[in-house]
Amino acid sequence: MTVNLTPTQILAGVGVMLALFMVWRWSARKARRAADAARASSRVVSLAGRVLFTGAAFTGVQWLVITHVHNPTLVLVVLGVPDLIAAYVLTRVLTVTSMDTTSTRRRGGGHP
Repeated sequence: MTVNLTPTQILAGVGVMLALFMVWRWSARKARRAADAARASSRVVSLAGRVLFTGAAFTGVQWLVITHVHNPTLVLVVLGVPDLIAAYVLTRVLTVTSMDTTSTRRRGGGHP
């Protein structure tokens, strides 16, 4: 069995394959962008949940100690430790130690 194709049919087949490849590439890029956006938003939600949980835990422990314990040293410790943790975290967040950028390589030169 032999297949006899004309040059026009071969060119049309190559064109269709190229078009399919371009659509596949475009959809893969779009899917990657959507996944990156979803990942970034889930990080924010996850961070917000952890912050709220930790804040509620600190507040609950402080409320229990202040209302049920009559030891001034323990009350000062319970009120001071979360302040020290918050100061440490804020100092780390606000201190720039490195430039964290996503490396996007663009065609046409420039820095990577």
